[in-house]
Amino acid sequence: MTRHFARISLLLGLSLLLQMPAGAQAPSNEQARAMRAVVEAQLAAFADDDAERAFSYAAPAIREMFGTPERFLSMVRAGYAVVYRPASVTFLAPHHLEGQWIQGVHMTDAAGALWLAVYRLEQLPDRSWRIAGCDVRPASGRMA
Repeated sequence: MTRHFARISLLLGLSLLLQMPAGAQAPSNEQARAMRAVVEAQLAAFADDDAERAFSYAAPAIREMFGTPERFLSMVRAGYAVVYRPASVTFLAPHHLEGQWIQGVHMTDAAGALWLAVYRLEQLPDRSWRIAGCDVRPASGRMA
């Protein structure tokens, strides 16, 4: 029985390590909910083609870079098709790594291909969260 318990503990520990990179810090439940909410809100704005609302969730540096909501939405449509119109979305556990808050999201596109979107989040002085960047890359696998 003790050997069985040790094996289960080892497997559980390994699975937790695989989910969170070494040196990463987990956010509080409140922070995790707030980070997820801002990403969900921006995805909902994209689904509604609401450029102004989608742009409002961008961090100040992103807003400055693009200047207008229309230019921002145009860039997302052209360069981030799966983020603009995901067929499905699955949130991963957020974490703090190398000075940045990171929220991973698995997304599938209309063809069923799996993608990993890695959002960088920034907390503003008013304690609200904004999206400071998003890197998207193909992930292994396909959704049925």
